[in-house]
This record gives sequence, C-alpha cells and structure tokens, in this order.
Amino acid sequence: MDFSTFSIFHIFILSLLFPSLVSSSAVRDPESVVAEVHKSINASRRHLGYLSCGTGNPIDDCWRCDPNWESNRQKLADCGIGFGKDAMGGKNGRIYVVTDAGDDDPVNPKPGTLRHAVIQDEPLWIIFKRDMVITLKEELVMNSYKTIDGRGASVHISGGPCITIHYVSNIIIHGINIHDCKPGGSTTIRNSPEHAGHWTPSDGDGVSIFNSKNIWVDHCTLSNCKDGLIDVIHGSTAVTISNNYMTHHDKVMLLGHSDEYTQDKDMQVTVAFNHFGEGLVQRMPRCRHGYFHVVNNDYTHWEMYAIGGSANPTINSQGNRFLAPDDGSKKEVTKHEDAPESDWRNWNWRSEGDLMLNGAFFRQTGGGASSTYARASSLSARPSSLVGPITATAGALSCKIGSHC
Repeated sequence: MDFSTFSIFHIFILSLLFPSLVSSSAVRDPESVVAEVHKSINASRRHLGYLSCGTGNPIDDCWRCDPNWESNRQKLADCGIGFGKDAMGGKNGRIYVVTDAGDDDPVNPKPGTLRHAVIQDEPLWIIFKRDMVITLKEELVMNSYKTIDGRGASVHISGGPCITIHYVSNIIIHGINIHDCKPGGSTTIRNSPEHAGHWTPSDGDGVSIFNSKNIWVDHCTLSNCKDGLIDVIHGSTAVTISNNYMTHHDKVMLLGHSDEYTQDKDMQVTVAFNHFGEGLVQRMPRCRHGYFHVVNNDYTHWEMYAIGGSANPTINSQGNRFLAPDDGSKKEVTKHEDAPESDWRNWNWRSEGDLMLNGAFFRQTGGGASSTYARASSLSARPSSLVGPITATAGALSCKIGSHC
C-alpha cells in the first residue's frame, strides 16, 4: 500500500479508534499503522473467540461453552451440521435416566435400562445416572426420535452386539464409547412397546444405520468391532458422522450396501471433524453410489488407504489433513475399487484444500460437474491448517456437571 491509497483522513480516523497507535506529535508511516491495526483487531478476535469457546468447530462452539449445559441438554439438537443437521433426536421429549446397566431380556426389557428407553414410541432424551459398561445381550434396536446422550458419565457399550438404527428417523448418538462389538444371534428382539420380531444375525458393527434418515453420530469413541465401526446402508440418507475418534480397526466405515444396491444412489452423508487415529486399516470411508462430503477430518494413520469407493460415488474431500504412513506403497489416500480404470476415471472425486503430509496424495478423477458436487456439499470447509484444533477433542468428552464441557 502506498501513501496515496491511505490518506491523512484515514489515519485521523484510526487515531480516534486506536489512539495508542497514532502519535499526536507526528503522522506515522501508514504501513506501520495498518500493521498495528490488524494486529490489534486479530488480538481482539482471538480474545472474543476464547470468551465464546471459539474452537472453529461449529458444533462444539454451539453448546460447549455453556457451564449450564447439563440443564439445557437439548440445546445439542440445535447444533447439528451437514446432511444430518435436521436430526431432532429426542428434542422436546422428556428426560429418561438410565439407572441399570443390565440387558437380561431383549424381549421384555426392564425399566431403567438403555434398551427399555430406546424402544419407546415417544421422543426421549436418554441420559445416564452414573458411569457404566453396558454389555448388550442382543443388538440394541432403536425406535425413532431418540437421543442417547452420554455427557456427564463414562458410558461404554462393549463386549456384545451394539447399536442398530433400522427403518427409523431422527436419532442422535452422542458421547458414547462403543468398542469390542460382536455379532448377535438369530433371535427375537423388541423394537417398540407393541412389537417384538425375529432378527437375523447381526454383523458386529458398532453402529449400523439401515434404511434410516436424519441420523447424527457425534463425539463418540469407537474401536475394535467385528465388522464396521459405523455402516450406513440400504437407502439411508441425511446422515452426519462428526467429532468421533476411531482407532484400532480394519474396515472402519461403509457408506452404501453393495454395488448392485442402487437404492443408495441418493444417499448423502457428511463425515466431518473426526480423528481417524492409530491402528486403522481402510474405509475412512468406503463409498458407493451416493454423495459424500468428507470435510476437516484428521487422518493420522491408515495401513491400506483412507478414502475409497466403487459404483461411481461422488466424493468431495475438503480441508482434511492426511498424514501418510512411512510405507512408501501406502501413500495414496484414495482407492478406486471393483472397476477398470476406464470406468473409475470418470467418477467424480475431488480434493480441495486438503493438506498432504509425508508424501500423501489424492487421485482426483471425473469431470467435476458443479451440480454433482453441489449434492456432495453440506457445509463450508475451514482451512486444513485448522484441523488440529477443530479435532483436538474428538471422541467422547469428559463433561463435568457445573463446568464447561
């Protein structure tokens, strides 16, 4: 900037706004004035950000800075982002307190258990009286309009079958540790007060989302399940998977049932602000047919690949941080599967603003029609340089009642 573009009048105005920056005895060099003004403004923004819990993570900044979060738990339902942002969970329903970690009877669950809570027909916001480890006898089949909210307790679902979201809508799962999940048996399970039916064996997923919509899985810690950590299949859509910490698992996340299941062609899933950590092998995620926004995640480990897919999915990767393994043969982030190169060269996969470290590279393909990527865009990506602080507290939080979470 030269002096002609920064007039005496502007310096006079700055002297009124920032008197310490402009000397009363002489007109200072305009460049130094501007530099100090920007420094002052940025310092103010940092201070305001601190006061408002400004981590740059829009979900967390919506609710975490409130020391009274415990008395306003349902505020969380207003903080969703991405394709699953309309998931209401149990908003406006009553609070249901889980007091019993048992799961003795999947057909006639005992009041006070998690299973009894999730099968009710009414909207419920489900919380936990104390720390507990819940080992389910069979998969936990959810009814619509439920929130499982683990804040304020250390809640683990592990050692048995885990969570199934099947032909329902408006589910929020927040703040749960889900690990060491096992397949369930061919058995009878109740899924509402009025109905119990026969269920075929489950795969051993951490969270299985089957033909469901308006689903949000946030701030969970997941690891070491028999099949996937989170699978979204059979026509499910309007799903957000955010702020989760995933470790020690092979096939992490499947989005789309099979190449032949074309009902998944309208699937829209947001994968945002997650930390894909140590001991992960592949599928972060693996996509089929639909539209997938992978945004501001931190990838610190993969043994085969990070993002893959088949059956011509649209993948929009924005503002992620990819740290490649030291193995020179595993530097590629992407894997185009189950098709000849003549086909996958036309799949719309793009990397925009991603940070590639230790030799990582993303193989972009397709013509990139704007209308196609519009269907795979669900929020504004932050710069990849901010991924560290955005994902620093991914996973289940240690929230203490009476203080900021």
